[in-house]
Amino acid sequence: MAEKRQYFGTDGIRGFVGKYPITPDFALKLGWAVGKALAHPGAKVLIGKDTRRSGYMFESALEAGLTAAGMDVYLLGPMPTPGVAYLTRTLMADLGVVISASHNPHHDNGIKFFSRDGSKLDDQTEMAIENYLNSEMEVVAPHLIGSVKRLDDAAGRYIEFCKASLPSFQRLSHLKIVIDCANGATYHIAPDVFRELGAEVIAIHSRPDGLNINLECGSTHPESLQEAVLGFEADIGVALDGDGDRVIMVDHLGQVIDGDQVLYVLAMMGQKKGLLNGGGVVGTQMSNLGLELALKRAGIQFARSKVGDRYVMEMLREKHWHLGGEASGHIIWLNSTTTGDGIVAALQVLMTMQETGLKLPELLVGLTLFPQKMINVNLPAPLTEAQRQKINAQVTQIEAQLGERGRVLVRPSGTEPLVRVMVEGENAAEIEALAEQLADFVKDLVASVREGNVV
Repeated sequence: MAEKRQYFGTDGIRGFVGKYPITPDFALKLGWAVGKALAHPGAKVLIGKDTRRSGYMFESALEAGLTAAGMDVYLLGPMPTPGVAYLTRTLMADLGVVISASHNPHHDNGIKFFSRDGSKLDDQTEMAIENYLNSEMEVVAPHLIGSVKRLDDAAGRYIEFCKASLPSFQRLSHLKIVIDCANGATYHIAPDVFRELGAEVIAIHSRPDGLNINLECGSTHPESLQEAVLGFEADIGVALDGDGDRVIMVDHLGQVIDGDQVLYVLAMMGQKKGLLNGGGVVGTQMSNLGLELALKRAGIQFARSKVGDRYVMEMLREKHWHLGGEASGHIIWLNSTTTGDGIVAALQVLMTMQETGLKLPELLVGLTLFPQKMINVNLPAPLTEAQRQKINAQVTQIEAQLGERGRVLVRPSGTEPLVRVMVEGENAAEIEALAEQLADFVKDLVASVREGNVV
């Protein structure tokens, strides 16, 4: 049985700033532990961050810990997560570090890592880091302490990479695009990418102040983007999240286009151009059943991984496929990237619109998403085995009621103290009622433990 990780979740280490382990002293020790696990003479690490005010604090703490372990540090400043992954790979660094809590509010923060090939660290490496966290910190000899430099052209390098994900002749001329930067790490990058490709760009939520990241904006709150697209009579809207690895789009009618729909557009384009190389598409347990059925009708294989882009990536590698993602907007297109990249995914959709002359609703013909209801239930403590068994029994009953045209999923979040309850099927009213019923059941179980009752 694999060792259970104490600190690392599905996407690094994340939590409320100031509450252990999201504290500067822990970040210092974490930097040292990472250095101990990976350091060798001349080892190089890149550090990027989003726009949270607390990022300055954790950047300094990680810098101290990494250099204390003998690693040379290069500071990138505000940089999208996929930008850090790209630069780690192309600058042949030994490690990339991202200080971000992605789509969470400013009061959360987190730390995640990329290996030298631009992919997430494997479980074995994360366990090695955790083992060092439980040992006493020792600084290397003074002459071996790492140096620190700032990479001033980091943003420009990543902008050029994004543009290069399109063919050299491809332009986005005649497109009017609204870009919602979520007041996050893409604020100084995404508008330039689209402008330099010839589009008319209206940037919104592109003035971060350290506290407004993801605040009623970005991929988790597309309402203001919908208003802007309609108000400016734009062809399309692009909403990124705080660290730029997610994308949600809005069509010219103001309709939200989620990650499942983006996946469908890219899958159909990839099939037509032979870019899937005979492979299929990886979704997750949360991917809409309508996506799976539409792809199968088109002759495209579909497989589900556990929730989390790291698991999507694992299955892509296992199957030697090139395209995968999540309904939340994490889209992995291995023809261009090694991790979820909101800007690159949006560019692929825009390129498809330009090449076909079709608008987004026309590109989505053939895909009908099933009604889906998800309810988050607060989880003060991990579910017990007895609770899991009771929940599974309820899930089995609801699945029997829905038959083959519906799905039920109950899963603890990997990044927040929540249980996510999802029910999906053809009848919206039935799905709503069943989701409420199941969520209430889970709430009652959680409340029983909180009140000290045996469950």
